Amino acid sequence: MSAETTSIENKSEDARVMVWWDIDNTLYSANTKISQAMGEKIGAYFMTLGLDAKEAAELHLKYYTQYGLALAGLVRHHNVDPIDFDKKCDGSLPLESMIRPNVALRQLFLDIDRSKARVWALTNAYRPHAERVLKILQLDDLVEGIVFCDYAESDFTAKPEHTYYHKALAKAGITDPSKCYFVDDNRRNIDAARELGWGHCVHFCEAGLENVEGGQVRKIGVDREISTSNGVEVVSDLQELRTVWKEIFRNP
Repeated sequence: MSAETTSIENKSEDARVMVWWDIDNTLYSANTKISQAMGEKIGAYFMTLGLDAKEAAELHLKYYTQYGLALAGLVRHHNVDPIDFDKKCDGSLPLESMIRPNVALRQLFLDIDRSKARVWALTNAYRPHAERVLKILQLDDLVEGIVFCDYAESDFTAKPEHTYYHKALAKAGITDPSKCYFVDDNRRNIDAARELGWGHCVHFCEAGLENVEGGQVRKIGVDREISTSNGVEVVSDLQELRTVWKEIFRNP
């Protein structure tokens, strides 16, 4: 990373807006099937608790729904070592053979006017996974900081918990959430940001494709009505951000 993800202390607040990018299933398509591969690994991890397949699937979905991250439930209720979980799940994915650099996506990042905007990632993954994905996609030099789920903390939180967003603003030195631009594939994460006053939220929705959430296969875009009436723009291609967020791009 070109900048450490640490709190900004004893400095005046940066006047630029902040562009927050979710990583998984946003910077790459659901067509990669990474969510399916991850779902299988997490399901297998639940079964190491002595659960059968049905029990594991039910508990996986319960914890994902309750906490936004299945691991949070495992840590809080089963004393699971999150670092071990990360190594056996995220860390064991063959990402190098599943995703590859996207020239158009890199250009999108390059075209953000850095005199107007900072660019950070906001992810529910642990830092090693986040950095690995960004490096494979050749975006690591264009992301100034990462806010991630710090598994080393006993009380770590994840999107869509409000505490996670408050910590993100503190780490980035932001006091005005209306200056936040945020894109995520998970509508719950977007809605939570909106509740906290984040000003420019976009739902990345590849409607019709399948992904896995909480261990359950779902067709994207059918679980809720897609509407912009609540102030949330919906895009199916990240290049559409050039129009939706045209004020922060040099070449909209």
